[in-house]
Amino acid sequence: MNHIVIITAAILGSTAIMLGAFGAHAFKKLISEEKLSSFEVGVRYQMYAAITLLIIGFNLSFDLYSERFAFYGITLGTLLFSVSIYFLSFAQYWNKNLKFLGPITPLGGLLMIAGWVALIIRFI
Repeated sequence: MNHIVIITAAILGSTAIMLGAFGAHAFKKLISEEKLSSFEVGVRYQMYAAITLLIIGFNLSFDLYSERFAFYGITLGTLLFSVSIYFLSFAQYWNKNLKFLGPITPLGGLLMIAGWVALIIRFI
């Protein structure tokens, strides 16, 4: 399980760096400052998740349910949170109505919080 967590961390981290670079350079010409700011929030939280997963991947055994839940909660939550923000940031540029993704973002945030709470439970 540790390898899966570390690989997930590496994937999230590398894609966060790529998306951040595109956001800082190429996307400035495509989307508004407000949308770019939202996009950067998604990138930032994705990188926080990557670093967190890297740390727990090297330090936990994932024998406990709370450890596994922390991994799944943080990972799934980050995907829902960040990816929905990425798509919502480009909805106007693509001329698509993606408002249905609006409720997905807080659901992702809730899952990330649940993952962190699972870590608290594990350490208590």
